[in-house]
Amino acid sequence: MSDKRDEDDLNEENSRVREQTEPYGGSESEYDFQGMEEDRYEIIEGIRYDLKPAPTVNHQQISGLIHIMLYQTCHANGTILYSPVDVFLDEENLFQPDLVFILHENASIIKKHRIEGAPDLVVEILSPSTSHNDKVRKKRQFERHGVKEYWIIDPVHRTIDQFILNNNKFELYETYIVSDRMTSPIFSCIDIDMRRVFPEIS
Repeated sequence: MSDKRDEDDLNEENSRVREQTEPYGGSESEYDFQGMEEDRYEIIEGIRYDLKPAPTVNHQQISGLIHIMLYQTCHANGTILYSPVDVFLDEENLFQPDLVFILHENASIIKKHRIEGAPDLVVEILSPSTSHNDKVRKKRQFERHGVKEYWIIDPVHRTIDQFILNNNKFELYETYIVSDRMTSPIFSCIDIDMRRVFPEIS
């Protein structure tokens, strides 16, 4: 009798272990344990580009500092979001900008899982793998879809190129260096001390 009870207890224990390891929403065969994080990618002019798992520390510091400064002066005017957030422009263009600013009057484009439409301001921080797309392809699509202002931040040269939409075309309004103070002809709340943007990291 004791052997039978021990066998039943072992079977019950094995059953509990299997239940605990069953992933939510599907069987083990449907779950990718090799890559627990969701794939991060962009679709640019119909071509998929896989994104690296994580940007550099320098990139993240610049992004964080810009986000803080925008929030401090502009949060009463709209919503500031930072990557990863999907921006869906059309079926051939799904981007993950570093930061976006969306005015309250444009808040209808903010959906539960992504932005559907053009943010008012888009900020991209250059990296070797994304530089060409940020400067050319994505810039072209942001322009086409009516983004009012576009910043390209260069961590190597410590500059910010500020593009303003004028007659449906981006024009380079200003290139800011570390000693400058950045403002905007469109968003009066923007006031950024460039000395605070770039951390002293090689």
